[in-house]
Amino acid sequence: MSPSRAPSPWRRLRATLRPPRTLKVTGMGRTYLVVTFGVGLGALNTGNNLLYLVLGLLLSVIILSGVLSERCLRDLSVRRVGSEGAFAGEPFAFRWALTRRKGHAFALTLSEVDVPLTGEGGVGYLPAGLEHVVRADLTAPRRGPVKLVGVRVTTTWPLGLFAKTRVFPLPGTLLVYPRRGFACATPEDAATGHVGEAHHPHRLDGTGDLAGLRELAEGEDSRRVHWLKSASAGKLIKVEREREERRTYVLEVRPGLAGEALERRCEEVAEQAHRLLEAGHEVGLELPGQRLRPGAGSGQERLLLRALAWVGFEEQREEAA
Repeated sequence: MSPSRAPSPWRRLRATLRPPRTLKVTGMGRTYLVVTFGVGLGALNTGNNLLYLVLGLLLSVIILSGVLSERCLRDLSVRRVGSEGAFAGEPFAFRWALTRRKGHAFALTLSEVDVPLTGEGGVGYLPAGLEHVVRADLTAPRRGPVKLVGVRVTTTWPLGLFAKTRVFPLPGTLLVYPRRGFACATPEDAATGHVGEAHHPHRLDGTGDLAGLRELAEGEDSRRVHWLKSASAGKLIKVEREREERRTYVLEVRPGLAGEALERRCEEVAEQAHRLLEAGHEVGLELPGQRLRPGAGSGQERLLLRALAWVGFEEQREEAA
């Protein structure tokens, strides 16, 4: 997740016109309001003092609920921690850090504002002076960058009659990787040659499966001696292991793809890269206007996923940079 540029004029206008607090009536609150209205109507028609007292009690509870919920939303500060890896079409862990300067807060729910992300996280009790990390399982419908506008904090404290919301402006960008689980075959025609131990496939001195045992010859590496077998045989016994077939692959996303075809190709390349890197191979990537040199390991997979996430969104990438 990276910082984003200033929001567009339309988003600035929406942020300006958005009220500092929004209020939504819950299902329990609607029932409560109907009862309150009925008691008030009965008090006006009958002139019964007891109904007036009950009506005053019901209205005072509404006022008390508004005051206490406002106290929960004051003196809060939110920091977006983000996600370690967001893949399209599946839940991913997303975190916010919530701090309260003074007092206590209860029944807080956090979510992102005006973005195509579903899911929310919550905290039941937030003491003063401690930073609490709130975790949520969010889901993004598509691959690519998602512009984050702000964080919505909602509370239903104290009675659950109303949900009061406060929005904290917090711009940023969430990069969503291609969807996982695409079935594909290993790209045999993408191999550019052997690397590492693969250029001597007939020598049994690799790091693969056990191939056999034999007597250690003069000048050979003593680190491959099987000391337990050597002690029982009375001579140095060497362990022979098969060499691993490690190759270098350069995967490609051809220019001119768009829409569903581009999405499917990015998903296919991401899955191919994952399988090849897990098998110990080196994988590179050829994109329109960009090339990633081959590499291995989880760090290389993260670079490939980030590059695939930006395919088709080059203009937004320049703006974010």
